[in-house]
Amino acid sequence: MALMSVVLPSYNEEANVERAAEVIGGILQEAGIEYELVFVSDGSKDKTFAIVRELSAKDARVQGIQFSRNFGKESAVFAGLEVSKGDCVAVMDCDLQHPPETLVEMYRCWEEGSGVVEGVKSSRGKESIIHKMFVGIFYGIMSKLMKMDMNSTSDFKLMDRKVVEALLGLTERNTFFRALTFWAGFHTTTVEYEVQERVYGTSKWSVISLKSKWSFMGLVRYAISNTTSFTTVPLQFITLLGVLSILFSIIMIVQTLIKYFMGNAVEGFTTVIILLLIIGGCIMVSLGIIGHYLARIYEEVKGRPRYIIHERTDGI
Repeated sequence: MALMSVVLPSYNEEANVERAAEVIGGILQEAGIEYELVFVSDGSKDKTFAIVRELSAKDARVQGIQFSRNFGKESAVFAGLEVSKGDCVAVMDCDLQHPPETLVEMYRCWEEGSGVVEGVKSSRGKESIIHKMFVGIFYGIMSKLMKMDMNSTSDFKLMDRKVVEALLGLTERNTFFRALTFWAGFHTTTVEYEVQERVYGTSKWSVISLKSKWSFMGLVRYAISNTTSFTTVPLQFITLLGVLSILFSIIMIVQTLIKYFMGNAVEGFTTVIILLLIIGGCIMVSLGIIGHYLARIYEEVKGRPRYIIHERTDGI
């Protein structure tokens, strides 16, 4: 029988690890699916990995690794993919906001030949109207930039082993897991699910939380990081910005010359200041975009690993 790996990125999730292993394992066992659970402790400061190690000693189907420090969710996901052994691999949150029951439906879709099974939110749980509107606008902009439907993909998904191997074969250090499975182009099926409420603790991964005064900046950082990792559209935007600046300048020149020959010369100071502000603003925006791409190139050229594993359970 095919083996299913479930990768669970975890950061300070000591209150959720044991429950996640029990609930997910029980559901998969009842469905007759052979499985392994791979917990990736992303530099947790609490007892997350200690609990994983205890669980692994009792049940070999539970495995885990501990990073030397916090490397971020993207790194945790790819580390889990690399150490997983399953014929298919699912990625989900350790706090069970991704419903474990959906894993069975995803597995059945995979058995029918799907390379990727995407979990798509049918609802966003108990979120405010403002929150939903804010997120909708954000994902709308991201979808246009990346030329993909961000609402039809998530980090909750199941992939065939050949998809996993294709992703692991990518040499880039700055990754956007959610978009890379779309880019890979394998046959994809979607499964709807409802976001569950956390039983213990608060989410460590989300940047889209309006409860925090830093939520807007979190969204901006998320957008810049993932957009520059996945697409060159912002660089094309610079070219468009330059063309628009030239067109605007030509219009201003023509207008100035017409008024000059009509004997109604334009006051120079105001016109010059406006032009300088417009051109200066365009230059600064362009330099900022180019700077982000140069930073990405610098990080890639250094060739540092995505993560460093400090400790692992005996089965890995």
